[in-house]
Amino acid sequence: MKHIARKRFGQHFLTDRAIIGAIVDAIGPQPGDAMVEIGPGLAAMTQPLVERLGHLTVIELDRDLAARLRSHAQLEVIESDVLKVDFTALANRLNPADGQKLRVVGNLPYNISTPILFHLLDHVAVVQDQHFMLQKEVIDRMVASPASSDYSRLSVMLQWRYAMDNVLFVPPESFDPPPRVDSAIVRMVPLAEPPAVDIRLYGELVQTAFSQRRKILRNTLGKWLEARGFSGQFDVQRRAEEVPVHEYVALALAVQQIPANMQA
Repeated sequence: MKHIARKRFGQHFLTDRAIIGAIVDAIGPQPGDAMVEIGPGLAAMTQPLVERLGHLTVIELDRDLAARLRSHAQLEVIESDVLKVDFTALANRLNPADGQKLRVVGNLPYNISTPILFHLLDHVAVVQDQHFMLQKEVIDRMVASPASSDYSRLSVMLQWRYAMDNVLFVPPESFDPPPRVDSAIVRMVPLAEPPAVDIRLYGELVQTAFSQRRKILRNTLGKWLEARGFSGQFDVQRRAEEVPVHEYVALALAVQQIPANMQA
């Protein structure tokens, strides 16, 4: 029986075999890798992955698709909303002894791709790499440079922790049903020695900076810094998109050092 794509799950099933082969080659799965696939759908990418891996863990929210996937002996199926999955616990369960990190892949639902990326950011310490199919314009924002129109909160929140590159373009006709947007594959590799920044503080700082991105930072981030007793050097006569990631990180590290009794 043909599975009908469900709009509420943002389902678009990849059907182009040449594109599927190119994606799997870009991922480069090796036997024994602890790999997790998000949103396997009709298993278009799942099958070639598991053929190389021997075993694969998949996360699928659609119960009908999850039931189909359970018939495959080499798959472990987690029927769940990916935003509720504890990837740190999953990594510990899959590899309790050798400390092998997870390789995470998937065709992410475009309507919740950013929340998924932020959720995985909380578990980045147990991740070796990530390969995702996303809306191309989202990937453009992820890898954007400062002072470009695509440079955004998403750029700053991800670039402090990952090296990222756009590895493959995927046209709409590669899917059934075809989405109304172009897609692409992004590779995300966690930095080996990331700054010891408090992710919650950093997130608040970046969100404040980009809350009114057309205004200079004096009106947004400047007030936020003043409330925290910050007296260091930081040019707030710029717009949020003009500040490189390393400056945001350095600012967050400086704010972390301010004693609590100095903050308003």
